[in-house]
Amino acid sequence: MSDLEKAMMAKIGNGVRLEALDEMTPEYREHLVHLMTMQADSELAGGYGYVPWITKAPIVEEKHVVAQIVKDELRHATVMYGLLADLGVDVERHVSAHDEIFTMRIDRDADLGTKRITSDKRVNIFYYPIETWADFIFFNFCMDRGAGHQLEDVRHCSYGPWVRAIEGIFKEEKFHIRHGEYWVKKLADDPATHDEAQTTFNKWYIRTMNIFGRPGSPKNRRYRELRLKARDNDEVRQAFATEVKALCATFGLELPEWKPRWAELPEEAHIPG
Repeated sequence: MSDLEKAMMAKIGNGVRLEALDEMTPEYREHLVHLMTMQADSELAGGYGYVPWITKAPIVEEKHVVAQIVKDELRHATVMYGLLADLGVDVERHVSAHDEIFTMRIDRDADLGTKRITSDKRVNIFYYPIETWADFIFFNFCMDRGAGHQLEDVRHCSYGPWVRAIEGIFKEEKFHIRHGEYWVKKLADDPATHDEAQTTFNKWYIRTMNIFGRPGSPKNRRYRELRLKARDNDEVRQAFATEVKALCATFGLELPEWKPRWAELPEEAHIPG
């Protein structure tokens, strides 16, 4: 172990956050850049996916809400890319190389499971199209909640600039989640939209359960040693599932069955977790 690694691990072990490049080993920087790029690319791709719903939302008030969510997601991406630039990443080159890819969406009936299919690092759930208002709502309800559980770990990570940036992002994600909850109840309570709500929930719940990664992942274990993560992938998934199950009971929705598909999951084909 090098002197730099010894000093870095001593700080991490004592709960001291790293603040600069010269405090971290190349391995730490590589893992940090990978995780933060996954978040940044996901925020940008997510914002792009919401844009059409500014005009397609059912009422003027909701058009404003969707516009605010798009603004939030693009702000989150900007913040994350700024942190990456501070670590020496050529952000402009990265984004321009993938700009057309960020807007790409697959066929509505495709099932990616846990696979990633492009060279950007977005979570694979952002490959799916949002084609109905119910899609938009249940994406908010499921994916934003799943991301919130992931970001909870970041709030306790060993890189100070990321921790501070996450606080503002976390608050805005809670607004997105509350918006999803309000509309899920509205759609589930209405007999005219209840069946569509259940069908749409089934789809996005399963897709969200696939984002967290396999239990006992070697990379996740290393992330925890470096305090870039606090929990095993499956701990985060189960926290998400438990919360959603409780909400389903209040909304009159049935929790769909989800089966893991680890055999097809390459390491880190999921969001930072």
